[in-house]
Amino acid sequence: MHRPTASGALIAAAALIAAAPLAAEEAAPPPGVTTPPMTAQDLITLPRLGAPAVNAGGTRAVYSVTTTDPQSLKRSPTHYMLDLSKPGAKPKPLTLPMKASDLAFGPDGALYFLSSELPPSWVARGEVSHTKVWRVTLGSDGVVGEPQLVTTTTSTDIAGFKIAAGGKAIAVWGEVPRDCPRFGCTDAAKSYLPGPGTGRLYDGADGFVRHWDRWATPGLHNRIFVFPLKDGVTQGEGVPADGTDPATGITADTPTMPFGGAEEIAFAPDGSALYFTARLSDGKEPGSTNLDIYRSKLDGAKPELLTGRNEATDTQPAPSPDGRTLAWLAMDRPTYEADRLSVRLMDLKSGTVRNLTETVDLSFGSLVWSADGKSLIATAEKVLDTPAFRIDPVSGKVTELNLMAGNEAHIANLVPLAKGGALFTRDSLGGPAELYQSGDMEQASPLTDIATTRMGGMANIVTRRFSFAGANGDTVWGQITRLADQQGPIPAILYIHGGPQGSFNDAWSNRWNPRTVASQGYAVISVDFHGSTGYGQAFTDAIGKDWGGKPLEDLQKGLDAALTLDTQIDGTRACAMGASYGGYMVNWIAGNWPDRFKCIVQHDGIFDNRSM
Repeated sequence: MHRPTASGALIAAAALIAAAPLAAEEAAPPPGVTTPPMTAQDLITLPRLGAPAVNAGGTRAVYSVTTTDPQSLKRSPTHYMLDLSKPGAKPKPLTLPMKASDLAFGPDGALYFLSSELPPSWVARGEVSHTKVWRVTLGSDGVVGEPQLVTTTTSTDIAGFKIAAGGKAIAVWGEVPRDCPRFGCTDAAKSYLPGPGTGRLYDGADGFVRHWDRWATPGLHNRIFVFPLKDGVTQGEGVPADGTDPATGITADTPTMPFGGAEEIAFAPDGSALYFTARLSDGKEPGSTNLDIYRSKLDGAKPELLTGRNEATDTQPAPSPDGRTLAWLAMDRPTYEADRLSVRLMDLKSGTVRNLTETVDLSFGSLVWSADGKSLIATAEKVLDTPAFRIDPVSGKVTELNLMAGNEAHIANLVPLAKGGALFTRDSLGGPAELYQSGDMEQASPLTDIATTRMGGMANIVTRRFSFAGANGDTVWGQITRLADQQGPIPAILYIHGGPQGSFNDAWSNRWNPRTVASQGYAVISVDFHGSTGYGQAFTDAIGKDWGGKPLEDLQKGLDAALTLDTQIDGTRACAMGASYGGYMVNWIAGNWPDRFKCIVQHDGIFDNRSM
């Protein structure tokens, strides 16, 4: 799959908005619309909710909201605490002594976070700043205590951390040379920059030279080190999870490059071991999807490979609360990154592995255990929505949860609570993410109003789902997004998603945002053509070696179906717009369907598969 960069996609979207029939900041709303429509400036400056963190007892949550200055466009986070034990409680702002990210509760109830800044008193002492882990006590009134440095011996920036459930250890990760036995070696030679100048030397290097949007650095990898904790402070130099000796350990990136994160790392419930996802950095790596799950006993020895029998992706290790079972997500087909992700279970005593959802045609994107260990909770795309599911670890029965009373849209960041239920975020085409709580894994209630009220002051949109018979007579789904009160004729935009195994589903986007474009007076039509996700693996596979066939037919039939369904849309004034694979398709349209559109907007698209 090929995804556009965030900045590039925004440029493409901004180019379209600038060409809109009504200038976003100056002109009157479209005919029939009396409320100010959403602008590109609104999209950029809307507050953005981060993922919540919950304490061990499930009684407190903290979350961050990023705000953007409308003049300078500088972004800054604000942090809040919410008392989950009191229905209707209002969020309390947290005043931290320095800029913080990655907030997490420790078992002691203290709040841990990353910061590259220093408290004022430390600055006065002339301390050198790196990104490190800090902690503060947190009162019931939201008052925080004095900051305490957790990671005292590191000389390298920390990219992320996880705390063992008992609070006796912490795992930190960041870029560390493979031959370095501790977290950071300040004297490590930079063999990739022989100098003078900025040229890079790759002399027989295994693995990537360049990966996604960055150069690879020979010998430098994302590595995890585990430190004992005493009174919230690390002890010693830490133990490398990949093995102390490069000759006997493994050489790999954890989290994996370029999109891996904390979901790839998990402590055993008793803190005695660490499970992590890695892909070996060798000559096979650039063409491999063989991510594996390893177990480190935290003794510096070579980690144990748990998923060696599967040469495709294994990721997101999730040990059960009783420590007896390991769950994870896995693909079946090597080298195919759009394969279905099913749920696997391993009995850690016998080593027996089961494919728990082998007969379920869903590709799961996230996986956690319920607090009582009696079920697994997962999310997966399903026909324009991303709902949550309960999975029985014994029978494999999958039950769709009705958290939003049938209007699931996009559920994410789900955290099971100790006394049952869950905390999660939900967003849609209509608005960005808000925080919700479900007490019984049924209908949830909103806990925040980050952007909802502000969105209510903008012209309302309406999104209409539709289906039609596409290529091979298969059912294909799409959506029409337009201003609710706009009078026709309305010019059309055919939105073409990237991937190509992806979807313009019912979810908010800070990049290709249908509401922003519709607010400029367009009807935005998106079609989940063959190859899209959320319709079963056969539908996703159908685009293989057919990038310009069935998808183009689906787009042609989908546009016709949308124009028939909504007669206020003016099909004589239509524009096609896409990025990544969508950009490829826009180029394909220019050569194979050129007379249909008044304009085309192409971002980050492939125009020659040979050069790709």
